[in-house]
Order: sequence, then C-alpha cells, then structure tokens
Amino acid sequence: MPVPVRRRPSWAVRVGGVTIGGGAPVVVQAMTDTPTADVSATVAQVAALVEEGAEVVRVTVNDREAARAVPEIVEQLTQRGITVPLVGDFHFNGLRLLSEVPECAQALAKWRINPGNVGFGSRRDAQFTGLVELACRYEKPIRIGVNWGSLDEGVMRRLMDENSRRQTPLPPEAVVREALVVSALESAAAAEAIGLPADRIVVSAKVSEVQTLVWVYRELARRSHYALHVGLTEAGAGVRGVVASTAALAILLQEGIGDTIRVSLTPAPGEPRTQEVRVAWQVLQALGLRSRSPVVTACPGCGRTSSGLFRELAAATEAFLTEQMQRWRTVFPGVEGLRVAVMGCVVNGPGESRWAHVGISLPGRGESPSAAVFFEGKHVATLRGEELPQEFFRWIERYVESHFASKGGSK
Repeated sequence: MPVPVRRRPSWAVRVGGVTIGGGAPVVVQAMTDTPTADVSATVAQVAALVEEGAEVVRVTVNDREAARAVPEIVEQLTQRGITVPLVGDFHFNGLRLLSEVPECAQALAKWRINPGNVGFGSRRDAQFTGLVELACRYEKPIRIGVNWGSLDEGVMRRLMDENSRRQTPLPPEAVVREALVVSALESAAAAEAIGLPADRIVVSAKVSEVQTLVWVYRELARRSHYALHVGLTEAGAGVRGVVASTAALAILLQEGIGDTIRVSLTPAPGEPRTQEVRVAWQVLQALGLRSRSPVVTACPGCGRTSSGLFRELAAATEAFLTEQMQRWRTVFPGVEGLRVAVMGCVVNGPGESRWAHVGISLPGRGESPSAAVFFEGKHVATLRGEELPQEFFRWIERYVESHFASKGGSK
C-alpha cells in the first residue's frame, strides 16, 4: 500500500465548484491552444480536456475578440453539461480587457496575471492595483503567476543591486531563483493589502529547469501558506517533456508541496492536447495521491517469456479497462483504484498478483497458452485456449461487480 503523503498546510481557494488547497486533493489543470475567439474550436477542446480528466481549464484572453468569446464559450459548455471552471490568462492588457468586457470578467472562474508584464515603470503599480480591485469587485480568485522568462524588472534590479553589495556575491542564477520567490510573494502580499483575501490567491513560479523549480517551490512553501500551482513550463515534447515534468512534480508532491498541477507538454503534430492531462493523472496515481483509472502492472519480458502473448494481453487489458471505465465510473464508485497485474511467466506472476486486485500469470516461453488468474493473490481459475483474453476480461468484470459497491446496491 502507498505511504500517505502529508500535505503542506495552505489556504483553500474556491474556483467555481473546485477547491484548490486547504487539504483538498491535488487538482489537475490544462490549457487550450485554440484561438479563444474561435468559440466552437475552443469549446470542443475544453470538452476533450474535461473528458480526459481536466478539472480546471485555462484559456488565453489576449484581445477584445477573445474576451467577448468567453461568455459564449461558458454558455455552450453549460449546454453540454460541462461546468468546468475556466481561467482567463492575461498578459499586458488584462486590466483594459476586463474593464471593457465585464461579461468576460464575470464568466471566468479565476484570472491569471503575471507581475512581470502586468505593466511597466510607473504604470505597473496602477495596473496591478486596478486588476486586484476588479477581482475584489467580482469576487474572483487570482493566480499570481511569475515566470522566469518575464520576471518583474523592478524586483530583479533590486536584488541584483543588493547582491552586488555582498562581500561574496551569489551567482546570477541564485539571484534569479530568489527573484522568482520574492516577486510572487511580494505581489501576493500587495494583493492582500489592496483587499483581496488570502483564500482567493493562488501562487505559481514557472521555470523550465527541474532543480530550479524544486528550489523555488520549497521556498514558496516554507515562506507562505498560499495555495500553490505547480508545473514545469516549456517542458518540451515527447518523452523528454513527460520525464522532465514527472521528475519535478514527483519530488514536490511527495514532499506535500503543490495544490494544483499542470503538465505543459508540446504536442507532436496531430497529437491531441489531452496528453498533458493523462500524464498529470498518471503522476498522481503513481504517487498514490489520486486515481482516475485502473492501473495495469505488466512485466517487461525477458528470455523466459514469449515475445508476443503477454504483451498483447497487457495492451488488450489496458484497452478493455479504458472502454469499460466510461460505464464503470458512473456505476461502481471507487473502481478507479482497481489494480490489475499481467505477468509474462510464473517467476513473479503469483507474487505480483498478491499486490493486485486481479492478476494473471502466463506460463512463459515455449508453453501452451494457459494462465492462472488470481483475486488478491488467491488462485481462482486457470485459463487456456484462444479465448483466454476474453475469459480474463470476464474475470475482471466479476471482480468489479462483486468488490465495488454499485450505486443503489451494496458490496
């Protein structure tokens, strides 16, 4: 069984119908890449992200057309029965857009602003104050999202000056790390001073380097109780992006740091945007923090196993569970925690099955396809012949029906 992770204490922030922080489960976020002004395309992508498991979705609001589209997007999603909170991502012109299109300000569940580009020079404080005052008026939470690609110039200059006066100056990268933390926390404190309650503030500090992210978030957690949004920005594409994001998130989440997460992947041409949601859920599930779908454990294979049969069965089992979850999720509460083991031979198969709800151990290499099936380590059947996969799926269904309480029924 997984070791419980003790969560860092933080203020709880309500975003639509979702709670971020305050001991609530870690929330999975995603972001669209469609032009927000294209209502139909954005609605379709939000719906796909929600279907995959996104609990909060962020959209770009970069011009008046995008701002005017937001209420229509929310309306069309509501008509589909989708009530996911939408977050507006604002840079440079957020105050103007929210002031000129009040229906956008009202329709969004949360706003994301970046202290590094909310305004420049003498206009910076006025712009920031105006945004926070609007958030207070509309009773909206704000994510104060610092990014090392657009750090607040005033904070950076101040810390660099202070560092130059040290007897032994810190390296520039250390000053940048500190600037990320200082910018986020000073901006959050300023928002509170203007009148925005701490339980309407989420803080983030995005970088694209794992060790920097870990250092920054450890400091944010040590110095504050704001709810924290965690994610490696510009992680990249493919395996590299998945590995980098997983490495960063796993370290912090295991330490109880992080109230909501996003995996920022660059989709390959033709690849759906939903991959980032799938990876985020798999990270949470691997750490034992949350489950969305059953886990299939399968051995990698070796010289004792045939190259085809157990791998085909493992893939077919994944596909079977994915298809069944569309129905099971609404009928069998808790079924997302189901663990299934598909083992290639008898060496580790029986033992692995003790840790799974349902397990199957194939005979290995050069033998007829017969396989032992286990329920929680107890042998319940031996399957043979060409119908072996279908028989195994029926045994999985029997376990689910007998061990997960159906709605309106009992275990």
